[in-house]
Amino acid sequence: MKSLYVKFVLSTIGIMVISGILAFLLSNAYYQQKLKPYNDQKNTTIALKIADYANEHPEIDLEEYLDNISGIGYQLLLVGNSGNDTFFGSTFNDPSLPETVREHVLNGKIYHGILQFPRKTFVTGFFANEVENSIGVPLTHDGNKYALFLRPDIKLLFNEMHYLFGWLLVLTILLSILFVIFGTKYLVKPISTLTKATKSLSKGQFNVEGIDLNRSDELGVLSRSFSQMTRKLEQMEDMRREFISNISHDIQSPLSNIKGYTGLLESESIKPEDKKEYIAIINGEINRLSSLTKQLLLLASLDRNEEMMKVQSFNVGKQLKELIRNYQWKVNERGIMIGYSLPDTEFKGDPALLLTVWENLLTNAIKYNKPNGSIDITMEKKEHTLSVLFEDTGIGMNSGETERIFDRFYRVDTARSRSIEGSGLGLSIVSTIVSLHGGQITVKSKERDGTAFIVELPLPPV
Repeated sequence: MKSLYVKFVLSTIGIMVISGILAFLLSNAYYQQKLKPYNDQKNTTIALKIADYANEHPEIDLEEYLDNISGIGYQLLLVGNSGNDTFFGSTFNDPSLPETVREHVLNGKIYHGILQFPRKTFVTGFFANEVENSIGVPLTHDGNKYALFLRPDIKLLFNEMHYLFGWLLVLTILLSILFVIFGTKYLVKPISTLTKATKSLSKGQFNVEGIDLNRSDELGVLSRSFSQMTRKLEQMEDMRREFISNISHDIQSPLSNIKGYTGLLESESIKPEDKKEYIAIINGEINRLSSLTKQLLLLASLDRNEEMMKVQSFNVGKQLKELIRNYQWKVNERGIMIGYSLPDTEFKGDPALLLTVWENLLTNAIKYNKPNGSIDITMEKKEHTLSVLFEDTGIGMNSGETERIFDRFYRVDTARSRSIEGSGLGLSIVSTIVSLHGGQITVKSKERDGTAFIVELPLPPV
């Protein structure tokens, strides 16, 4: 399998070759359509001027005159009526010329050899050093008729340019290949680094190094996105380990209690009142396991998002008031004052899931409150959202705890709440349900000074 580096180099060189071929074909088309007729016309004008001068000055030595003309960059062939051919200037590579062409020019016609030269030679026809690739004009001198064939002496005029363009082409190709080889290595290096980091990540090594996060191009964006993904995966791995640890503890602890008290019940000498107490403890542990199982099943269903939401219109204010009435005994038992402002408000959502949200927030406000504390529940219908506030005067949380309060199995500091039982799943379920409704939940808290949870749910456009 070829590496990305090799593929990039080969594809770039391939593009250069294809581009060169296409450029040659386009240049040839331009030469054939534009430059070739212009070149033919230009040399025809020069040949006619030379012939006119010879016609108008019969006293000059024709051969000496043409020899001087050849010295300034032209190849000439003078054909007489007797069939004698005289060449001036550099030798033609192919001096042959059809007899019909000779007769054509001797009869007073102009021969456009440059324009009529075969197209199959492409633009290279410009350099074909042949008599056929020339301009032929009739010439009369001292009463004698001649045919004069002329073409530019390319070797004399452009010899140095041949070498210059030759070296320019060779150096351009070589330097382009070198720049492609080294430039590609620079471009591919960050991808190679990301590949190594990905392999390390697949082995569970989240501390990847060598990634350039300071680039301002697409690779920099990719590197930063990869780094963010790595941190998220590391957090998820920590949460997974914490989940396994917590779920193992939360299941093992009640099972151990059940097993222990079941063993005590086997004793024949157990007192009836002790037996009753042990059975009550066992039932409590069973209820605890049942509650934990239900929460885990609900959380799993919410994670899979199996279209479990049953959206309908219902009165949120009435739902919250009914919930408060159901928990009034527990509030009175703790000596907590509860106040609320809950106007009748219609909302479209899943009433069962939202009841789970309100119940979790209310039980937390009761559970973590101080004796003789207070709870305020308010609901406000805004322009685009429905805002519900649960505020208590409980033990509160520090900033580190508020950042993790919605993590699964996270519990506040046990030193401040060691007598409070819980699975650590309630607020994670709350957050997931609110997200499913397209809303958000935020928390504001100060240690030993209470906590406020704000749920904001989007309202449908009017």
